[in-house]
Amino acid sequence: MEIFIDTANIDEIRKANDWGVIDGVTTNPSLVAKEKGKDFKTIVKEICEIVHGDVSAEVVATDYEGMLHEARVLAKVHKNVVVKIPLTPDGLKAVKALAKEGVRANVTLCFSANQALLAAKAGAYIISPFVGRLDDIGQDGVQLVEEILQIYDNYEFKTKVLFASVRHPDHVKQAALIGADIATCPFKVIEQLYRHPMSDSGLKQFLDDWAKLGQQIK
Repeated sequence: MEIFIDTANIDEIRKANDWGVIDGVTTNPSLVAKEKGKDFKTIVKEICEIVHGDVSAEVVATDYEGMLHEARVLAKVHKNVVVKIPLTPDGLKAVKALAKEGVRANVTLCFSANQALLAAKAGAYIISPFVGRLDDIGQDGVQLVEEILQIYDNYEFKTKVLFASVRHPDHVKQAALIGADIATCPFKVIEQLYRHPMSDSGLKQFLDDWAKLGQQIK
């Protein structure tokens, strides 16, 4: 399973990338808005220079022609850009047109298996079901991802399933267990993935015992 970082913060992206564990990046208008004073295209280009994988950048237009225009602009920023398109009728129409042009689309704001089916038929490169947001309202987000994976397997759709709106490390484990292609995580969740109190205590014990020897590795 690929792990993406869900942020527009350059420092977070650079740090996570240095750990060698991320395969791509997802951004959205809300995340970009947190990076006050920075030009959107400049941020996207800088991200692409750090991470050598898919980088999702979202359009803000809601009409078909507007989405096409913005998607084409973003796709020209870097070859690794995947354009995020909202799951609306105009969005699906734009995805279909962009697929014919060779522009890859990440269809976002997916909350049902039927929506995911339509996105795949339109030619989406990635579908992003929002698991955490469904969990927040008492629905089973993980089950939705399982349904999408089953449908895509039934009909051999090539669309990648991205487990989005990750809230905690257990979401990442669940994504991997059910076979999601990608999980995109906030920086804090990626940090939490490698932490365990027994790892910390075990390392401390090793170092304490080594210190008693008074030796160095040369």
